[in-house]
Amino acid sequence: MIEKKVKELTNGKGEIVYANAKQDASLQNQQVDTMITNKVDVLILDAVDSKAIAGSVKKAKDADIPVVAYDRLAEGPIDAYTSFDNVTVGKTQGEALLKALGDKAKDGQIVMMNGSATDPNAKQFKDGAHSVLDGKVKIGREYDTKEWKPENANANMEGAISALGKDKIVGVYSANDGMAGGIITALKAAGIDDIPVTGQDAELNGVQRIVTGEQYMSVYKPYPQEADVAAEMAVALAKGESLDSLAKDKVDSPTTKGVPAVLVPVVSLTQDNIKDTVVKDGIYTIDEICTAKYKAACDKIGLK
Repeated sequence: MIEKKVKELTNGKGEIVYANAKQDASLQNQQVDTMITNKVDVLILDAVDSKAIAGSVKKAKDADIPVVAYDRLAEGPIDAYTSFDNVTVGKTQGEALLKALGDKAKDGQIVMMNGSATDPNAKQFKDGAHSVLDGKVKIGREYDTKEWKPENANANMEGAISALGKDKIVGVYSANDGMAGGIITALKAAGIDDIPVTGQDAELNGVQRIVTGEQYMSVYKPYPQEADVAAEMAVALAKGESLDSLAKDKVDSPTTKGVPAVLVPVVSLTQDNIKDTVVKDGIYTIDEICTAKYKAACDKIGLK
């Protein structure tokens, strides 16, 4: 998506050099350092570890290479940032969970499955969720899930069920869809199949679990819009242009204050608006969602 937009903005002359660190912070530092050595014009960086990458961001700055932090607020002297309003993501999840719980919120307990402690986004999701949930529902157990891994969320959920008792849990706040999958597996194994679980990212598996009712909601983040903004910022910075007309917000990282930013709005995705969100935006087709396994469930909710 970013490459297509760059080509459009540069009349086909923009070249993208892509590297995937596969969630390895050390590898990502090496990749960035290589790009600096090769004198790229600008870097778009989706940090694996926001703190660990700060040294490489400083090297880029020293080499006069602008850095656009993409999706995750990297530390170091970044020049621009685009993502979603992460506190609002957490609020959206928390509000949806309370809506699903209804009167059960008064007497029951929930489990909170937050993301990785090394990810600054995870803290913002958590802060947003707490701002909505605190005082409205009892949080029986809460976890920061190492590396966001579904298997770690699964193990944490098993621990929560053992500690609280399966009849005492009325819902689960899950910070993303991947972890929701691990959580739901643990719930099913314990014979719990009728409580709301949140998510984020509108992954295909997550959308299909929403169709079946196993997962209550996900937060849909319009990634094409985020990618377009990253490309626009990068091209402008490479040309030495101001971001004033593009970036209306400012954000502070632990190391850099007043970073020009574009924060893209998010949507609470439930059974009611699958067609108007991920299908309408071309993320998935109905055929991709409603495979043979999910055809009956899709028909039941009118997704055709």
